[in-house]
Amino acid sequence: MKKVTLCGTILLDVVKKIDRWPEKGNLVSILSQSRAVGGAVCNSGVDLKVLDPSVTVCAIGRVGNDEYGKWVVNYLNERGLDTTGVVYSDTAPTSFTDVMTVESTGERTFFTMRGAGSEFSPADVDVEGLDCDIFHLGYLLLMDEMDKDDPEYGTVAARLLAQVQAKGIKTSIDVISEQSDRFERIVRPALKYCDYVVINEIEGGRVANIDPHDENGKLSVANLEKICRRLKEMGVRDTVVIHCPRLSCSVDAEGKFDLLTSVDVPKGYIVGAVGAGDAFCAGMLYGFAMGMSALEAQRVASCASACNLAVADSVSGARSLEETLKMEAIYGREVGKI
Repeated sequence: MKKVTLCGTILLDVVKKIDRWPEKGNLVSILSQSRAVGGAVCNSGVDLKVLDPSVTVCAIGRVGNDEYGKWVVNYLNERGLDTTGVVYSDTAPTSFTDVMTVESTGERTFFTMRGAGSEFSPADVDVEGLDCDIFHLGYLLLMDEMDKDDPEYGTVAARLLAQVQAKGIKTSIDVISEQSDRFERIVRPALKYCDYVVINEIEGGRVANIDPHDENGKLSVANLEKICRRLKEMGVRDTVVIHCPRLSCSVDAEGKFDLLTSVDVPKGYIVGAVGAGDAFCAGMLYGFAMGMSALEAQRVASCASACNLAVADSVSGARSLEETLKMEAIYGREVGKI
């Protein structure tokens, strides 16, 4: 039985549908409210468990000792995740995001409380007790304690990954997309202690300091390959994967480069893209755990991401492996759109 541990960001999305966006100082009506889990642990964890229920999926993170935290943990438990590694904070609320959605246009504005996730640290991880095939840590750049400097390893997160690797466990990371100069300082040190890295083209480009686009602003496969190889040079032991809306590519442990176009979903199919990257990551983690080649795992991952696009939240589009792979047979893959 394969075991995958998802460690890091756990949060709750509170989606509020409003009739219009207010002028400063004015009032608008909230028409409806719903909840959805969010963050690397919840999104990729639930997707992975639905993809193959035989995989043991463990969640490690920090939530507040409050109603939101209990709701999220109960949600994960109901979907078969092991949440014994989730710690409750008495000093900070559960991390959450108020998602304000204008009903007529679908435009969304986000208000985030960093909360308990900002307190999450290696002290919350029982490294000695870890029993898994893959340990996935996400999101770097969003975990304040993990992102702190470490005099020996570069960052606190890098030290944790090194400790996990020393136990013979494969390690993986994911990061958030942001416009900043923090990628070099925070992400690069972790690469030396990663077996796998699965990130998007913007994130990869910022870590490698290589533009994923050509001089005309068009996505460049040549540049994507350079990004993958540069990240490998920075220390990634096994496989680097870059995913974009229209394709994914990878460089594996032997240096083999593979490219796969995305599932060619029809116009009008996409309801939302929230969590699509996490769904892709779940597919790759599944492939890595099962010993698939990078390209085989990309097939699963791209189909999982396509399933996610059919729903508004981050996890309810998840399907079994059999149903997920049908996406490729039904819609085929994009050709000539790179």
